[in-house]
Amino acid sequence: MTSAIRMGVLALLWGSGFLWIKISLNEGLTPGWITFVRCVLGAAVLLALAYGAGQRLPRDRATWGRLVVAAFFCNALPFLLFSVGEQTVDSGVAGVLNATTPLWSLLIGLALGTEGPLRATRLTGLALGFAGVLLIFAPWSHGSGLMSWGALALLGASASYAVAFAYMARRLTGRGTAPLALSAAQLLTATGLSAPALAAGGTATVTWAGVLAVVVLGVLATGLTFHLNYRMIAEEGPTAAATVGYLLPVVSVTLGALILDEPLTVRVVVGMAVVLVGVGLTRSRTRGTRVEPGATDPEGAAPASVVPRAVAPPTRSASSRG
Repeated sequence: MTSAIRMGVLALLWGSGFLWIKISLNEGLTPGWITFVRCVLGAAVLLALAYGAGQRLPRDRATWGRLVVAAFFCNALPFLLFSVGEQTVDSGVAGVLNATTPLWSLLIGLALGTEGPLRATRLTGLALGFAGVLLIFAPWSHGSGLMSWGALALLGASASYAVAFAYMARRLTGRGTAPLALSAAQLLTATGLSAPALAAGGTATVTWAGVLAVVVLGVLATGLTFHLNYRMIAEEGPTAAATVGYLLPVVSVTLGALILDEPLTVRVVVGMAVVLVGVGLTRSRTRGTRVEPGATDPEGAAPASVVPRAVAPPTRSASSRG
C-alpha cells in the first residue's frame, strides 16, 4: 500500500468516526451505550492485534493505576462528550472542533510551565485557532450561531484529549510495555470506566442501522485506526502520520454534508480553515522531530490510542479521535 493510499484510508476511517456517532444517535443509541460499545470493540481489536504480535498486557499495579487516569481523560470522558455534543451539533462541526486539541495542549503546557515563552508565530497560531472556533460558533449571532451546551461538550472533549496526552507523556511513555498491548489495556480500562454511563439517557428503539454504525465506530474507527496509524509512524515517520490529522476535519465535514445533508455554511468552512492554520502555526516548533512508535506527542496531533489522537498524530496509547 503506497503512502498516499494509506494516508487516505486512515484519514477516511478516522474522520468518519464523527459520522458513525451521529448515525448511532439518530438510530436510537444513547451516548453512554455508544461510548461503552466503542471501547469494548476497540479493545477487542487491539487485544487480537497484540496477541498476534506476541505482546502481553502490563502486569504491574503501577502501570494499571496510570492507565485508569489515561483511559478516563483519553477515552471514557472524551468519547462520551463527543456523543453528548453531537446530539445537538453536526458531525462535521464536531470533527473541526476535534482539531483544536493541539491548542489546548499548548495552553496546558503554558499552565504547567513545560512550555517556554511563545514565539510570535506560535502565539499567532494560538490566537488564530481560537478565533476560528469563535467564527464557527458565532455566539453573537442569535439566529445562526452554533453556541450550545453540545458545542461546549465537544470543546471539553478536545481539551480532555490534551490533558490525557500531557499526562501520558509524563507517566506512560517509555515504561517498557509494547504499544499495542498498552493500548489494549487502556481501552479495557476505559470500558470499565464507561460502564456507569449505560444507566443514563433512558431507553429508545435501536435500529439495525444504529447497531451497524456503532460496530463500525468501534472496530474500524477506533481499533483498526490505531493499528494503521502505528504502522504509518513505524514505516514512514511521525510527519506523514501527523499530516492525516489535518485531513480529519475535511473528511468529517464532507461526509456530514454528503451523507447526512448537514448544512455546509461559508462561516463553518472559513472557521475550519482558520483553526487548521492556527494549529499548524502552533506546531511549527515540533516539525521534523522524530517520535518513536508508541511514544506520546504532548502536542496532540493525532487521535486515539493512538491515537487518532481524531481525532491527530504522532501516536498515543489508546485513543481515537472522535
